[in-house]
Order: sequence, then C-alpha cells, then structure tokens
Amino acid sequence: MAVSAPAPWIARQLESLLAQRGHAWLLQGPSGLGQFELAEALVRAWLCDAPTPQGACGKCASCHGIDVHTHPDLVVLMPETDMIARGWPLPEKAQSDIDDKKRKPSKEIRVDAMRDAIEFAQRTSGRGRGKAVLVYPAERMNQVTANALLKTLEEPPGDVRFVLATDAAHLLLPTIRSRCLGHTLLWPDADEALPWLSAQGIAAGEGAALLRAGGGRPAEALALAQGKDSARRWALLPRALAQGEASALADLPLPEAVARLQKLCHDLLALQVGAAPRFFDRADLPERPLPVGALTKWWQQLAQSTRTAEHPLNPGLATEFLVSSARQALNSRR
Repeated sequence: MAVSAPAPWIARQLESLLAQRGHAWLLQGPSGLGQFELAEALVRAWLCDAPTPQGACGKCASCHGIDVHTHPDLVVLMPETDMIARGWPLPEKAQSDIDDKKRKPSKEIRVDAMRDAIEFAQRTSGRGRGKAVLVYPAERMNQVTANALLKTLEEPPGDVRFVLATDAAHLLLPTIRSRCLGHTLLWPDADEALPWLSAQGIAAGEGAALLRAGGGRPAEALALAQGKDSARRWALLPRALAQGEASALADLPLPEAVARLQKLCHDLLALQVGAAPRFFDRADLPERPLPVGALTKWWQQLAQSTRTAEHPLNPGLATEFLVSSARQALNSRR
C-alpha cells in the first residue's frame, strides 16, 4: 500500500522541520491543516533508510513498514476510534476486549497504551535508525496519560523521538507544551490548493467553491467532493434550509450537519456586521438582512447541539430540529 507524496504545503513545512534538531515536536494549529499528515511524514523521514532533506525515500523497507502499519520502531498513539478508522492495528488485548464486547473503542488515548509506548522507548531500535512515537490528536490525552508521558519527554532514553500533533494545543498541559519544540501549521495558498485538488480528480469549476466551503482547508474540500457534495449542492444549502427542506441535511452524520449549519450561521452573522462571508459566496446567501438577535439565538442552539451530536437520543428528530431552527432563523424578521 504505497502512500502518495505529501501535498506541497505539507512538503514545504516538512523540509523546514527536518533542517532543525530536536527530540520532540508539537505540531499545532486549527483543524484540517494536515497535522497528522505532517507528523507521519516527519517520522517517515526519521526512520527512513535513505532519507533526503525533503523527506523519506518512499521505497525502502522502513517506508514499506510504515505503509502497512507494522514498523517495529514506530508507535502511533491515537484514540482507539481513530486507530480503527485509519487502519492502524490495536494492541492485542485492546482488540480482544473490543471484539468480546467487554468495552467500546476508546475516544481518548488510553494510559495503558501510553505506558506501552514508554516501555517501547526504553528498548533498542530494531532497525538501527532510532525509534519514533507519534501522538495524535494530542489533546485526547487525559491528565493521567499526559503525566505518564512527561518524564520520558523531558529525559528521552537513547534514540527515541516524539511528535505530538494537535488541533487544540491550549488543552494540553503547559508542562507538555514546554517540553516540545513548537510548529504552527501554515495555511495553504489557493495557488497551491487548487492544483492539488485538481490532481485529486476535482473539476476545475468545483475546486474553488469546495475550497471555500472547506474554509480554505484542501483536505476538507476533498472530503466534501468524496462525499458526493457538489459545489452546486453547497451553493443551494441556504435556500433549501430557508424552505425547510430536510433533504438538505440528508445522509449526513449529525456532527457534520451541525458543522455545516455553523458555517452558514457564521457567514450570516459576518454579513450583518459588514464582513465578507467565508464559506459561501455572497450571491448564495439571503439578500434581506437578518436580525442579529435571531442569528445569535440560532448560533447558541447550534453550540448546544454540538454537545449531543455524537450521541443523539433520536438522530431523526435531532435533524428535524436542526432544519426547523435553520428555517426559523433564515426567515426571521425580528
């Protein structure tokens, strides 16, 4: 399973990080900027048999071991839900517990997984190119898990290096942040993002609109396209919601539905204070000014919905409520 070359904005940052020395990096920034992709590219280069200043060779036994998720000198620490989604194997006991229905996959990075990683850090490198530990999303470490990592981060044994990647660095313990070199992810330029989207098979006319819908994040634009969202469907979303059409949110997981409504509400609030919309084209939004009070109330409702979107009591009713609230806000006059 070969892995494609990093996107150009990731490749630029990778080259910069590889030119610096340090045993622990903290990659941070808003979600969707490629934290995991940059972290993985970094550990690939560290462990590669024939690395270049631009990164791993992509052809050696080490690169292949990472491709198939079996490298003996790499530990990836993620919540079990993320490990499963990305195809990384769980520890044998954890997999057994989940298979036997003893518990559900964890949404946090478990402390026993961290302890296994610390034990791994004490061992000799299997391939002689050092060892690496990748933690993502690092904010999913609870306090016990983070404290278990602290001493090893401060005094790393031998030839082990760490990369922590996060969408929410402010949630990490200050002591974790202070023990790492920090790098803030760069926003990709449209001049880089649009050709990259085109290379992924997105039509030229769709790319710019989907990139806007993704808030300038190419990975999110690609995910929209892969989810069969066209630029036209995105453009018609405000009108469909104003008419109360439940089909506008059909087949979407509830967290994604809430996120789309938050984007729409954000742009409508921006317009009311004289700012430009970020996610929608101005022509796709209502012409009539909407009351700030009604939009603010809608925003608060959406914020409340994010707290229950992962585990709604009744997804169908929850979606109906979202559509009804959107329709009310989009047609409000006071």
